[in-house]
Amino acid sequence: MLDLKFVRENPDAVRAGALKKRLPDRAAAVDKALALDTELRAMMPKLDGMRSDLKNSGKEMGKLTPEQREAFLGKQKEKKAEMQALEEREKQLRAELEQQLGLIPNVPDGDVPDGKDDSENVEVRRIGTVREFGFAPRAHYDIGEAQGWLDFTKASAMAGSRNYILFGDLALLHDAVLRYAVDLLVARGFTPIDPPLLVRDAAMFGTGFFPGGEEQTYRCEKDGLNLIGTSEVPVTSLHGGEMMAEADLPKKYVARSACFRREAGTYGKDTRGLYRVHQFQKVEQVIVDVADKARSIQHHHEIVKNAEDMLQAFDLPYRVVAVCGGDLGVPQAMKYDIETWMPSRNGYGETHSASRFYDYQARRLDLRYRQKDGGKAMYCHTLNNTVAASPRILIPLLENHQQQDGTVSVPKALQAYLGGRAVLGKPVF
Repeated sequence: MLDLKFVRENPDAVRAGALKKRLPDRAAAVDKALALDTELRAMMPKLDGMRSDLKNSGKEMGKLTPEQREAFLGKQKEKKAEMQALEEREKQLRAELEQQLGLIPNVPDGDVPDGKDDSENVEVRRIGTVREFGFAPRAHYDIGEAQGWLDFTKASAMAGSRNYILFGDLALLHDAVLRYAVDLLVARGFTPIDPPLLVRDAAMFGTGFFPGGEEQTYRCEKDGLNLIGTSEVPVTSLHGGEMMAEADLPKKYVARSACFRREAGTYGKDTRGLYRVHQFQKVEQVIVDVADKARSIQHHHEIVKNAEDMLQAFDLPYRVVAVCGGDLGVPQAMKYDIETWMPSRNGYGETHSASRFYDYQARRLDLRYRQKDGGKAMYCHTLNNTVAASPRILIPLLENHQQQDGTVSVPKALQAYLGGRAVLGKPVF
């Protein structure tokens, strides 16, 4: 959520930010919020004056005769009724204002490229060499099914489309990737955390997924809870409502969790394979730090590097792109995506997203810290990035490291997690 004072002083920039994100309805929330704020501020002096008058009326009562007192009480009753009506209007205005402020998106940073959707994201760098195969490479699902590692038919029968079952070596590879990702971040000073998979609406609102992301969320209506689509939600919410000490920041967490996504609006898109599924696992890195833009930008580059280092350790070609305005989510000020080469797609597919929010999430979560030496209370800055998302990361691992006979070579970085094995599977082609 943006600071109301900032919205008042920079309405054009806030509107322009919403339009850059291709969110015209959210841009309209700026004017609605300002109109409500204007009415509220105009009303408050009168309401405060009435409260003060009523508070002081007791002193006047003692100076009145019985006859005067009766008339005085009649007028006070009328004033109290008027004040109560104004207080109801104040309550209504504040609720409506809060609702409109909740709709206003974060303002994109100046280095966010303009563009309508992900086709206009801008490449920042490209790392690694795309492999030239001496044979016709196969898609991950052909390799997985031939090896008996992957089953979509049974999964669909019991759970519907966009579900899968991993068997044998592929299940072990899946676990190895996630363990490697956690170990990498723990070695770099991140605290591991095993978060809840079900969260209240407040956590979804606080991280910026509600309103707007309800259609992508699996909701447990009976309990008023939501299955998370990323552990960013519970981990960023961890210190909501707290007043932390500046000396205790930054907080750096790495969380491995199951995640769930409805994939609403993707009918007929990426229907085969592991690219777009309803259930997956992620290792997510989250940073909470002081309100310092330069430090946030530094953290952002560091968390991107963490993910890049993993891909380099897996010997996977990839590219980093700056996400354009039209592909940027409501809460993000800036986002980088990492796309890894997938031979079956004959292109790069998104495997990681790294976002910085400044104080947008912190304001919604009431996530604050006290500056040193009893200084000012400030809202924190937050960031997050995927370290590994599986099974999607299995696509480039299988496809880039496949061998002609259908076996798969194991990157050296993962061999220790697989009992020292350098090759998975048996010849099947």
